[in-house]
Amino acid sequence: MSKQTFLHGALILVAAGLVTRLLGFINRIVVARVMGAEGVGLYMMALPTLILAITITQFGLPVAISKRVSEAEATGNEKKIKSILIVSLSITGSLSIIFTGALFILAPVIASYFLTDPRALFPLLVVTPIIPIIAVASVIRGYFQGRQNMKPQALSQVIEQIVRIGGVLVLTKLLYPYGVEYAAAGAMAAVVLGEFVSLIYMLRQFNLQKSFKLRKTWKKHVGKGRQTFQELMAIALPTTGSRFIGSITYFFEPILVAQSLAIAGFAAAESTKLYGELTGYVLPLLFLPTFLTHALSTALVPSISEAAAIGKKETIQYRIMQSIRLSLASGGVITVVFMIFPAVILMTVYGTSQAAFMLQFMAPFFLLHYIQTPLQATLQALDLAQPAMWNTLIGSIIKFIVLVSLSSRPEFGIHGVAIAMVVGVVVVTLLHLGVLIKYKVMTLPLGMFIRFALVVGITGYVGFTMKQHLLHESKPLAQLLWMGITLTLIYLILLFWFKLLSKEEWRLIPWKKILHKK
Repeated sequence: MSKQTFLHGALILVAAGLVTRLLGFINRIVVARVMGAEGVGLYMMALPTLILAITITQFGLPVAISKRVSEAEATGNEKKIKSILIVSLSITGSLSIIFTGALFILAPVIASYFLTDPRALFPLLVVTPIIPIIAVASVIRGYFQGRQNMKPQALSQVIEQIVRIGGVLVLTKLLYPYGVEYAAAGAMAAVVLGEFVSLIYMLRQFNLQKSFKLRKTWKKHVGKGRQTFQELMAIALPTTGSRFIGSITYFFEPILVAQSLAIAGFAAAESTKLYGELTGYVLPLLFLPTFLTHALSTALVPSISEAAAIGKKETIQYRIMQSIRLSLASGGVITVVFMIFPAVILMTVYGTSQAAFMLQFMAPFFLLHYIQTPLQATLQALDLAQPAMWNTLIGSIIKFIVLVSLSSRPEFGIHGVAIAMVVGVVVVTLLHLGVLIKYKVMTLPLGMFIRFALVVGITGYVGFTMKQHLLHESKPLAQLLWMGITLTLIYLILLFWFKLLSKEEWRLIPWKKILHKK
């Protein structure tokens, strides 16, 4: 089995993440164009319920599997790796059966009484089969991550998105004439199909690359897997606690939004539309740079775990700072573009500029979101998942308080939801930084933040000047493209000038191996 270095593995995931993010963005455009804001709202209302069920089913095991497999491989203990896989599949398999049945039974209650829109029932029912699919896939994915072989995961992501886009194109158009709720169900069916094909590919790669057989001694490993179970739970429980809080927040968010907007005087259909504009139009744009942060986070867990095991504190600090720098660098220029050209971007992509203010307002705060994921991965790799869980809980509580307080007032409405999301991002990220500083894992990179602020400020000033003097309404798309390219070049030059990107890091990328690999 091929094994990659931290940078090489991260690069593979970055490339796959870029492709899948662009494909996913195309998918969002297709969904928005075919179903409109109301259909997107139904789709997004059903999604948090699914994610909550998946989070409970996975039980934080992907991170635990990655860490324990990496440790076992370091000592050449293939028997231990086999035990980890069998115990993990037994846990996720059992939980997936339970929660698939529970979601299928409770879907009518969730749609009618919690989401306040009975039409959400169809997407909820259609998407339930995805739970066991993702349960198995998460175990296989954790195994490959622990082996530091990121290629199967990377390719499976691309395959999943391609199949999903094809399914969305066919199913939403086929079902839309029957009603927007059926179109939303078709979009969910495309998600299930994409994940299923992706799982088939992952299983194929697993069978080709593994050096042991699972079936022959399955019962033996399950019966004697108590120690393995305890080792996995030591990591999985605090990790799943943090993710469970996030999923609970995501689950209750559309419920609180619907109830709060109703108090503010908005009808159910209007609330669904407004929520669809925020979560279906604005958030996908803001999440575009996260393909890099997620790639770094995935590669960070085994890398930092290995460094911690042999006491290399300098390596740990360097990896953290490197991740922060690259995460900020990936989101800086697009943040500038969102702040300067929000209406043009939304009109070009979705055919509407209704959510321009929310995009412009939220963009700068999401720079903190881009470094939040690597910080979370670092905490998990250093056995600080419990403080990370409490940070997430505190951020979620504050977010909900702000959400209910503001969105229930007519003068704020959906803008109150946007403010609450921003507050949650800021609080959790700062708390994560505080924990790492408290445990002396790192020092506050104040100089780095100041240099990055200068880079963004200069780029933003140039972009605003270009907009004032060069942007004309006759050809906004063409001008936006060349302005974006110009700003990106200026931004990259400034990143190297202020030493936020280095030539040494560029040389570390194994270009020859990537370009000439057969």
